Amino acid sequence: MSNTLIELYKRVTSSNYQYNQNYNRWLFYLESYMGGEEYRKGQHLTKYQLESEAEYRARLEVTPLDNHCRSVVNVYNSFMFREMPDREYGSLEAEPTVEDFLEDADLEGRSLDAVMKDVATWSSVFGHVWMLLSKPNIGANTLADEIADSVRPYLSIITPLTVYDWTYARGANGQYRLTYFKYVEDINDQITTVIEWWEDKIKTTQTDRKKKEVLSETEEPNQLGKIPVVIAYNQRSPVRGIGISDISDIADQQRAIYNELSEIEQAVRLDSHPTLVTPESVKVGTGAGAILYIPETMDPGLKPYILQNSGADVAAVYESIRNRIASIDKMANTGAVRATEARTMSGIAMQTEFQLLNARLSEKADNLELAEEQMWRLYAEYQGYSWDGEIEYPGSFNIHDSQGEFAQLQTAMSAATTPEAKAVIDYRVRELLDDPRCEYDLDEEGYELAEYQAEIDKLNAISEQIAANEQVQVMESVADGAETEQHATTTPENRQSHIQDMIMEGYTDEEILQIHSEITQADIRSAKEALLNLG
Repeated sequence: MSNTLIELYKRVTSSNYQYNQNYNRWLFYLESYMGGEEYRKGQHLTKYQLESEAEYRARLEVTPLDNHCRSVVNVYNSFMFREMPDREYGSLEAEPTVEDFLEDADLEGRSLDAVMKDVATWSSVFGHVWMLLSKPNIGANTLADEIADSVRPYLSIITPLTVYDWTYARGANGQYRLTYFKYVEDINDQITTVIEWWEDKIKTTQTDRKKKEVLSETEEPNQLGKIPVVIAYNQRSPVRGIGISDISDIADQQRAIYNELSEIEQAVRLDSHPTLVTPESVKVGTGAGAILYIPETMDPGLKPYILQNSGADVAAVYESIRNRIASIDKMANTGAVRATEARTMSGIAMQTEFQLLNARLSEKADNLELAEEQMWRLYAEYQGYSWDGEIEYPGSFNIHDSQGEFAQLQTAMSAATTPEAKAVIDYRVRELLDDPRCEYDLDEEGYELAEYQAEIDKLNAISEQIAANEQVQVMESVADGAETEQHATTTPENRQSHIQDMIMEGYTDEEILQIHSEITQADIRSAKEALLNLG
């Protein structure tokens, strides 16, 4: 092997142990998240014994994928980015390039928020991603020259599959720093571009994969003096530079469901089209109602017959799939937010699931916050500043079952006996409806009663007015000579006859309901219908 080929091999392959150990698994995660044609190309169906390549490819084409990996990742992101992070830039506030960076962080028209969503997505898939903040070196002498030429730092997301090698070294102060970083920047037709970073230089190499030769090599100084790469972890593992994926176990269950869906398709196909067993001498027609032509002298033991699949195992396969989906929800803590599961979980189970999901999302948000702060520190160094800003991602996520809470609040309102309790319940109802007036602060003791004082005062005033009106009505009734009589509490046995007597005496519906708290409007309606029937 020539020296040129050896150098090419080193540039397009990896000698990093962790990369070689995890490459196949990372590829599996990517295919599991992407689904569709990428998943078919991965050939994750178990091949039957004696199955031909043509039969296997046909089975791949007709087997659907129930993509739980993408569903789980999308659920996480939908909660995490319901509110955008708060950013305070400190001394960078006056930096003229910051606004452009926020609007177009990757020089491809995507805002920083959109890029960070991608960071969250791919870190969930792979366990981590690399964030490279680079700045073109055009030889400008001043910051004004860079601004005039629209030169500023920009952000690139690099997945673990394209990072061939990396090296960490511990400094004298005990802090680890990245000393070498090698990744594939572009693969176009047969040309591969590989970039290698050191603390003092950057090397870009273009190779021709078909001709197996190096086309060009360029080297330039690293103006920052450090490798401007930040690793965004989804969840840290014991190995530096390797994260833990959200779909590591979910992808395995998804593959099992994929194979079971293939079994169901095969079973349905066999039920609809049973196998016909016949000697070669029999002429077989095709299609529904086909005719078989057999010789008259054929041995009865050789007459054609059908092998019919019972289909009894299909129900068992569907039950297995349901159990696997429940297992996925349990692993991902998404059972309470997936519609089919939410209807079967108890209130305590849902509350616990929400708490576990909230804890998971909080950890993911903390890791994103750390990665973005490290990225802004590099940005400040590029522009000649010292980072003194602050990035804050949401630390808690308001995850709850609104329908269940409304039902609970309705029950609580019917049981409440004091204006204070009713005010608190009413405030909570308006809060669930996103009433903009429901802005409050939480302290260590929870809700402060002062937040509800206006509601309490309002309810007290209404209660006092109702009592005063009732007193006035009683006094007016006595003054007019109206007869007052005591009415005993009715029982289910005498309720209807008593209501009929009061109706005959001229009592209105409102008066009946006011005198008897145990009587409902439905009771009055029933009594009136009975009177009409008697009439």
